[in-house]
Amino acid sequence: MRFRQRLVLPVLLAAVVAGIGAAPAEGKGGAVDITAPSLYPEGVAWDPGRRTALVGSVRFGTVAVVQRDRTVRTLVSDPGMVSVFGIAVDAARSRLLVTYGDLGLGERSAPSTVNRQSGLGIFDLRTGRRIALVDLAAGDGDHAANDVAVDPRGNAYVTDTLGDALFRVDPRGRITAHVTSPAFTSEGFGLNGVVWHPDGYVLTVLYNSGRLFKVDMDSGKAADVALERPLVGGDGLVLRRDGALVSVTNDLGGLGPRAVRVVTSADHWRSAAERRIVAPWPDGKPTTAAATPSGVMVLTGHLDALLAGDSSVRTFQLRRF
Repeated sequence: MRFRQRLVLPVLLAAVVAGIGAAPAEGKGGAVDITAPSLYPEGVAWDPGRRTALVGSVRFGTVAVVQRDRTVRTLVSDPGMVSVFGIAVDAARSRLLVTYGDLGLGERSAPSTVNRQSGLGIFDLRTGRRIALVDLAAGDGDHAANDVAVDPRGNAYVTDTLGDALFRVDPRGRITAHVTSPAFTSEGFGLNGVVWHPDGYVLTVLYNSGRLFKVDMDSGKAADVALERPLVGGDGLVLRRDGALVSVTNDLGGLGPRAVRVVTSADHWRSAAERRIVAPWPDGKPTTAAATPSGVMVLTGHLDALLAGDSSVRTFQLRRF
């Protein structure tokens, strides 16, 4: 790959790959390999202050900063978290929001926490200092906080993949809504990716069936979004500035295609149509994505290897979509 001295426009991971040309369209070519032995990231977020990506580790339960030299530096390491999954940046309040749980894949995993630990970690974005850990393991049964989104007021929206629930947590760390629905019920992984919509509702996807829901957190009403085809294996979601929804799907649960697609709605998400798809995804099994100033970046953290008991993978990939 040839380095350039000048950039014509911002590129994916400006602080990490400064000087490298933008990746080709349609998600083909231009993947950035990040060296991070045994990290196995599942979640990614863009940090506008550092102008780089942050990634969470399923194995170590940490959050790391992706550096200019394509290595990582640990920002958050909290013994209260076994594995880190979704992450979101609340830049206006200099906060980092992190979902954590224990699916039996972390170094700190224990019988007492497997499928029981579930929460939202709130940390200082600059220092990584813990502000709060919010316990979301509500009620009996299995729980695993998965993804998180944040609105302009600082409210966090968290999916519980095993508990079939959606939470809203206010900036003070208080649970202000806990939405459940028979439609959320599934065997295995359930609610996964989540985004907050500027019109005041959230969109979330059910991993096993690929159903997409529009949820009013105040009333607790969850309505199906009519899709041309379901987002089976739906993992991460990103709402772009143009209103389009980017959906990352995979077969880590043995279900969906390894793909990234764009769906749009002309009726306030009562229905949606597919506009673009890249499948199979060139880097393996992607899990999620994040919006950046130069487009959407998609993460492939090789969780399939960790699920198979292989802790030797030394890299992960970020690719512009």
